[in-house]
Amino acid sequence: MEPLKQLNLAMQYIESHLDDEIDFQKVSQLACCSEYHFRRMFSFLSGMTLSEYIRLRRLSQAALELRHNNAKVIDLSLKYGYESPDAFSRAFQSLHGLTPTEARTDGVFLKAVPPMTFQLTIQGGSEMEYRIIEKEAFYIIGIRRTVSLIYRGINPEIAAMWESLTEDDIEELSALSDVEPQGILNASFNFTEGRAEGSTLEHCIGVATTQSDSAKWQVLAVKASTWGVFTTRGKFPDELQNVWGRIYSEWFPISGYETSDGPEILWTGSKDFDLPDFHNEIWIPIVKK
Repeated sequence: MEPLKQLNLAMQYIESHLDDEIDFQKVSQLACCSEYHFRRMFSFLSGMTLSEYIRLRRLSQAALELRHNNAKVIDLSLKYGYESPDAFSRAFQSLHGLTPTEARTDGVFLKAVPPMTFQLTIQGGSEMEYRIIEKEAFYIIGIRRTVSLIYRGINPEIAAMWESLTEDDIEELSALSDVEPQGILNASFNFTEGRAEGSTLEHCIGVATTQSDSAKWQVLAVKASTWGVFTTRGKFPDELQNVWGRIYSEWFPISGYETSDGPEILWTGSKDFDLPDFHNEIWIPIVKK
């Protein structure tokens, strides 16, 4: 229960500072994790970025004040961190579908965004196979593109990357693989803040290697790190995406670890994606809290 309590203390702090500057260092202290990890956890658990949630809560509160306190628009714009009444009015209209002045009219519809809390639900109970390993710095060599983040189903942009690789390319890359995880892998990094669905990330298809340069392929340097390695077996990509979500919602809160800076790596054990027990490994850089 303690991790849950800490997350809610952080959320209570945010709620009490909607009309003030939010100290995200304080938020991370209350949550007992880094700001980087808290933002990623929040996005996975809530389905929106932390910044978007704060924006929606402020605009929701502003609507209440317009209705019940007869507050001035200029005062609300300053109170909730907008540079001008015009900027506040545009943001207000984007959520509520009407202007702050129109919001005072009886009978109009406004949108409420209640405060968010994290609650215990009956989850888990099923095994999650993982190992913790220490790994020296290495490189990932392959192709690299900016793609959209999709949480469910096949990502067509990543599928197109795979299709761009010829058999000769795959053989050439495979020959460069000389460190674990062996063979062709996917690596995702430089996620947009909050990792919201539809945001962007950089994705690489290549191999882990000690080779630090290449005239043909793009090279990503990966620093020495501790890694959590999670095994998935089941229908692709459903079981993979299910376990990826469970790592953040179930494993991290009880593990004593949090995410560290670095790419998230996906290793696949077969080229036959239709296997009912398709084997993957998810590699996530971690650090002790």
